[in-house]
Amino acid sequence: MTGTTILALLQRFRRRDREAAAPLYAAVVAKAREPHWYLEGAAPDTLDGRFDMVAAVLAMVMLRIEAEPPGDVAAATLSKDLTERFVDDMDAQVRQIGFGDIVVGKHVGRMMGMLGGRLGTYRDGIAARDLRDGLIRNLWRGTPPSDQAARYVSDQLQALHASLASVPLTALREGRLA
Repeated sequence: MTGTTILALLQRFRRRDREAAAPLYAAVVAKAREPHWYLEGAAPDTLDGRFDMVAAVLAMVMLRIEAEPPGDVAAATLSKDLTERFVDDMDAQVRQIGFGDIVVGKHVGRMMGMLGGRLGTYRDGIAARDLRDGLIRNLWRGTPPSDQAARYVSDQLQALHASLASVPLTALREGRLA
């Protein structure tokens, strides 16, 4: 084996840096906690509402990363790192609420499933240029807010998605969303 082959093999089995996507994830959470979502957008300022805003903003970032050409290693790595960061955060949040080790995995798994469902729903909404149906189902848990609030959140998320299109992956990894 050559030195390059051995190095490549070792890199493959090296433990990933758990903090690699920390700046990006912190930017996602900060964006999701901006007051305008809860004031003008009437997002519920509850544990579920805050989770759903993080999931919505995270979905916009994931859709941006997904727009990279298939097989792009940097995009795949960033997506994986960001997902792992989300899992780490949800694990910590569930534990902080007081759930024990036995049920933490179930709750985090459920949250991952919810994120995946929202990603698909918001992908469809972006294509249709209207996220309101998905937002009503997810963010407002089936109870529609005023049309003005629903339109506000939909428009703001679509604007975020559009602005992310011009942000290079290296800037995203550093936590720059615009």
